[in-house]
Amino acid sequence: MVHMPTAEEFAALQKALAQASQTSESLAGELRITRAERDLLKEQLNKFKRQLFAAKSEASAGHQKDMFFNEAEALGSATQPAQEETEADDNTVEVPAHKRTKRGRKPLDPALPREVVRHELPESERVCPHDGAVLREIGVEASEQLDIIPQQVRVIRHERVKYACPCCDGTLRLAAKPEQVIPKGLFSEGLLAWVITSKYVDGLPLYRQAALLGRFGGRDLSRNTMAASVVRVGQAVQPVINLLRDRVLDAPLIFGDETEIQVLKEAGRSAQSKSYMWAQMTDGSGASGTGPPIRLFAYSPSRSTEAAQLLYVGAREGGVLMTDGYEVYNKIALANKLVQIGCWAHCRRYFNDALQALPKANRGAEQLAARFIALIGKLYRVEALAKEQGLDANALLHSRQANSVPVLQEIQALLLANVHAVLPGSLLGKALHYLSSQWAKLERFVTSGNYPIDNNGCENSIRPFVIGRRNWLFADTVAGANASANLYSLLETCKVNGVDGYQYLRSLLVALPRARTVDDYEALLPWRLAR
Repeated sequence: MVHMPTAEEFAALQKALAQASQTSESLAGELRITRAERDLLKEQLNKFKRQLFAAKSEASAGHQKDMFFNEAEALGSATQPAQEETEADDNTVEVPAHKRTKRGRKPLDPALPREVVRHELPESERVCPHDGAVLREIGVEASEQLDIIPQQVRVIRHERVKYACPCCDGTLRLAAKPEQVIPKGLFSEGLLAWVITSKYVDGLPLYRQAALLGRFGGRDLSRNTMAASVVRVGQAVQPVINLLRDRVLDAPLIFGDETEIQVLKEAGRSAQSKSYMWAQMTDGSGASGTGPPIRLFAYSPSRSTEAAQLLYVGAREGGVLMTDGYEVYNKIALANKLVQIGCWAHCRRYFNDALQALPKANRGAEQLAARFIALIGKLYRVEALAKEQGLDANALLHSRQANSVPVLQEIQALLLANVHAVLPGSLLGKALHYLSSQWAKLERFVTSGNYPIDNNGCENSIRPFVIGRRNWLFADTVAGANASANLYSLLETCKVNGVDGYQYLRSLLVALPRARTVDDYEALLPWRLAR
């Protein structure tokens, strides 16, 4: 006989079933959260592994390389009539015309000094074996080799001649010694310029320089003395830096960025604290925007708004500021009434990180990150073609309106369709939210032919500092960090203006002690002193 449950038993069974269902749903929810956390952690791990061990290039595949470096050729081939392809013989292959690089060794720089070494026959061999006549020179067969003179350490002995009257003891005079950037300093202007260039251009730390100079006779050189001399020079060039900063702030377009630096000895802060080197640059200085390009660095113990605001005091109202999405730059633009534009290279980097974090087999063109990268590549294709064609600002504006605006509309539509469908904490979610938060600034470049599409120029100028930092690792003091900022500014400005940094510093350190007025310091700017 089947036992029928009572009402109480049936209610108890229903309650137990409801509790089991709730527990199951709770466990399923926890499982979903755990899986999401696992996927995020795996994604972060892949990102960190790539940063440590993978290539730094963001060109992830052949089609991406073409997108950024082969735009004109790709588009040019795409515009060929399809009829020509169908009419071609099936058994033939059309090979595009190309220029073959001439074989052999390239000629050496004609600007290099040359020492001529003549190889002549001995007198006994300058006789014709047929008739005994003396052979005459009819020409030479020349070949060249590159040579180097290693560092030559020498001592410059300054002798100040004394003069006295032979008739009395009332007159005694001493010849004046030229003023030096470091009074009674141990190093000459030439050696100071060599040390500074080796450190900030070649990334050679002072202890390696001391060892190098020691091999050529400069023994017993103290690194502390070298470091103190570099700091003194960095402080002495401040008037020139001030003039450069005035020209940057007056420019119609400023690029801004920042990178980390560690300062060991700073009051009130631990040696492990992060400090920052801020970069301000322009490709056209002065109010007209047609002056020489300038690269400036400035040290700050923090990345705060207050620290950044000090660097932009006096910026030209209505000027343009190109930066990444760091919030501080928004406040700077607002306070100084600047037009801010966003960097598409930074935006693309977020999507590239999201794509590269996926397993290699899953990085196909159908991935959402890859689709965004492809669309951004179309924006760069427009820029590359315009550069190849030498378009001026007006023509570039028309090209952007015709070709880039439709691409921006595609990007925005893809963004709106997916921004809320992806986990915000994932790399792809971060990329989408970065794009969404920066959209107004990112699309602004199409409104003018004078606006750049990215901040790559600024990042390229920071790169020597980052490479050098890997060698010397940190700055010992705040004074050293400020001096490094000033000296990097001069050398990078020299580089972008095609001026030899060593020769400029050598001339600057000779002329700097004699400068008194603003006009004197104006004459010491890199593009003027180099003339």
